[in-house]
Amino acid sequence: MSKQVIKTDQAPAPIGPYNQAIIANGFLFASGQVALNPATGELELSGIQAETHQVMKNVLSVLEAANLTPDHVVKTTIFLSDMSLFAQVNEVYGSYFSGQYPARETVAVKGLPRGVNVEISVTAVVQL
Repeated sequence: MSKQVIKTDQAPAPIGPYNQAIIANGFLFASGQVALNPATGELELSGIQAETHQVMKNVLSVLEAANLTPDHVVKTTIFLSDMSLFAQVNEVYGSYFSGQYPARETVAVKGLPRGVNVEISVTAVVQL
């Protein structure tokens, strides 16, 4: 099995021993993205909707670096700091997909990196 590392400066650089994404066996496995603006290095925490938009922009940047689109995404995981944020996050998240939505789970967790409220990871197929 071969694997390909996906890197882009259009999404936040990893802050630990991991990659933004890996392609293996016809799938892209993307690390979770938070609302870090890669251009400024600042977190977008002005509101949960703005935070979620930045997270999704980062996810899209990783997909684009692999020449993929949201249509290639087959599974997502959403981590929330509080389940009361679900409706607002869901509204923004849903606007980035059309047609057939990916499978998904959403979980509330005790804490997320850098005190953010939402983190999203994706798995995508390389060929539709």
